[in-house]
Amino acid sequence: MFDVNDDAKARFRRVEVLTGPVRRRRWSEDEKVRIVAETLAPDARVSEVARRWQICPQQVFGWRRQARMDMAGRSPDGQMDTSPAFVPIVSEVVTQTKPATSASLPAVIEIKLAGAVVRVVSGTDTTLLSEVLRAVRSSATAA
Repeated sequence: MFDVNDDAKARFRRVEVLTGPVRRRRWSEDEKVRIVAETLAPDARVSEVARRWQICPQQVFGWRRQARMDMAGRSPDGQMDTSPAFVPIVSEVVTQTKPATSASLPAVIEIKLAGAVVRVVSGTDTTLLSEVLRAVRSSATAA
């Protein structure tokens, strides 16, 4: 019969077989550059590149981030650059065309009162407008 105490007295009986890629691999700078360059290709997916190289995708993202930081800190001649880096803004030229009627004609308000139409153009004197509207209203009540 199997006894628990017998197992406790024995030396190491457990054997583990690790399969798959060896963990804690050391990657050379050339290999890291090659892997990051593959992820920067058009239509490349980081997860597919990581799977092909048997790396966790987070590791590849870390290498990409480190490469960006390294590139931001270096000047074109290879020396460390501490000045801020500016990225040029490139935008598409968007031409906006306004209708010719709205640009050439001033804003007009039409007031219909007692069978008369009064057109008010922007910049009209308000006292003059008030007098005209009173006259139109009084003519309508008198008739």
